Amino acid sequence: MGDPTLTVIWAAIIATGIAAYVVMDGFDLGIGMLFPRLKVGQERDMAMNSIAPVWDGNETWLVLGGGGLLAAFPLAYAVILPALYAPLIAMLLGLVFRGVAFEFRWRDPAHRKYWDFAFFGGSLVATLAQGITLGALLEGIEIEGRAYAGGWWDWLTPFSLLCGAALAIAYQLLGSCWLVMKTTGSLQTEARRVAKILVPFTLVMIGAVSLATPYVEDQYFSRWFEWPGLAVTIPMPLLILGVTYMIWRDLESGYDYRPFFWALGLFLLSMVGLAISIWPDVVPGRISIYDAAAPRESQIFMLVGAGVLIPVIFAYTAWAYWIFRGKVDEAGYH
Repeated sequence: MGDPTLTVIWAAIIATGIAAYVVMDGFDLGIGMLFPRLKVGQERDMAMNSIAPVWDGNETWLVLGGGGLLAAFPLAYAVILPALYAPLIAMLLGLVFRGVAFEFRWRDPAHRKYWDFAFFGGSLVATLAQGITLGALLEGIEIEGRAYAGGWWDWLTPFSLLCGAALAIAYQLLGSCWLVMKTTGSLQTEARRVAKILVPFTLVMIGAVSLATPYVEDQYFSRWFEWPGLAVTIPMPLLILGVTYMIWRDLESGYDYRPFFWALGLFLLSMVGLAISIWPDVVPGRISIYDAAAPRESQIFMLVGAGVLIPVIFAYTAWAYWIFRGKVDEAGYH
């Protein structure tokens, strides 16, 4: 049995890792999905150069989230993995294709169009798989005893597909705002145009997922529409609308940096809503973080290592973003 305080600390660590992955890797997955909209040559090269120094480091947070789940909440890992094998494998394969394409498009220019397609396809598959995984988890996993008791295709539902589509649109908004912030010329102009198109679509998809979520699990409805959940339910739509308006306004006003940070705010608000819906469960409606926690001794042992590694990850991530904080062109960062 895990220590309750340490269990909450580990839940916070894993949630931080997942949130960091979503906001950091989200924009470069979004850029990959935007690739067909970019002109072959200078625009695509600039887009790749803008994420080249940080894209692989961003995925460190995915490793932290997945590895931390196994170590800190082994029961949840043992239930979630067999339930979501298919979308998780699809996500990993998409990331592999995307990573290989990123490197080989520079080293094999004769086949660059194929590598560009692999970069787009890998980004799309990985994003859809992430959204579908989230949707399937929210919808509930069938458990018997301490093991998954559902079928191979239980993850594939209209709600999970809606979550996949919503995440794909939101990542593209984040990616286009990144390009507005980091590039100039025709690429920045195109990214700004695409971002303005994506703003209302993102808002619609957030609204659709938000309206559907309370009806896929009874506890979500009670969390959002009974006190004290109402204290968040009432202002949350206003906050979402306000942040969306700020993205639109700053894109229209010609700002370079503000739209990206407002888009990050939109993601963070969505994650706050998600946390309110499922807390304190790690498998919503089935297993709480306290039921799934590793023994206290294991929690302490892992926390010592995490206490060293996580600050190091934060430090080199912050350093990389600071060093490459300027604008980029076809030759790289200024």
